[in-house]
Amino acid sequence: MPPAATPAPFADRIPDLRSRFESELQQAVGAYLPEGKLGEAMDFAASAPGKRVRPLLCYAAAESLGLDLARLHAPAVALELVHTYSLVHDDLPAMDDDDLRRGRPTLHRAYDEATAILVGDALLTLAFELLASAPEAAEVKLQWLKDLASAAGCLGMVQGQSLDLQGEGQSLGVEALTELHSLKTGKMITLAIRLAAAAKPALEAAHLERLLAFGNSIGLAFQVKDDLLDVTMPTDKLGKPQGSDQRRGKTTFVSLFGLEGATQKLNDLLAEAEAALGSLPFATEPLREMARYIVAREF
Repeated sequence: MPPAATPAPFADRIPDLRSRFESELQQAVGAYLPEGKLGEAMDFAASAPGKRVRPLLCYAAAESLGLDLARLHAPAVALELVHTYSLVHDDLPAMDDDDLRRGRPTLHRAYDEATAILVGDALLTLAFELLASAPEAAEVKLQWLKDLASAAGCLGMVQGQSLDLQGEGQSLGVEALTELHSLKTGKMITLAIRLAAAAKPALEAAHLERLLAFGNSIGLAFQVKDDLLDVTMPTDKLGKPQGSDQRRGKTTFVSLFGLEGATQKLNDLLAEAEAALGSLPFATEPLREMARYIVAREF
């Protein structure tokens, strides 16, 4: 019997994995869309082209832990739905009041403000329904639900958005800016690791701690890269208005450190993330490749 073929590097498979995820996302959301305006608007939001970094990171963690990727489809879709809901609500006039997202009109511009609020509510609650309905052991699903609620809620992403709004027009220091983005962005990035780890209950606590340290570092790196792209990439590549943070008077890693300093910060965080993986007794290369992909992306 011939030996099993060695899989291609994770980075080379990202386009195929993204395509696979898009199919899972479309199928999962399509099964729940109500008729009429709400369903159309939910589909508009969920089908918008995105980086899909969180689902891909979830898949990378699953592969590193030797898990069947099919087991992580529901968590990956749930992650993206919560992320999408947060973008829909962040774009509202009461928040960031943006007109462009993912290269298309924001939801409240394409439809109306009330519909955008309802779509966000629907996507958030659908994420929990998908996790609760996944074909997994009850203890795994319970952990998924708890982890998602914690990362997305008032001590996680929502708190980060609140700090972000409070910080507009103010000059934040490094510590305050780091706390803001560790909550607003980092919690949901690290959640991708947590969800995969929860599907492997036998994982040692010390190994989980190092995986989460990796997630924390790469989550903050994701935001530093976003800040750099906000001032270096044109609107047509970003999919949202260039320089929007500066116009709203937000402190960013670029405004604090300059382009060169922010780039150095990005590289330092990547090094921290890779060091956190150290010599873990399983294949960490998928996570390392995903980290490099996050840092090297151009949108």
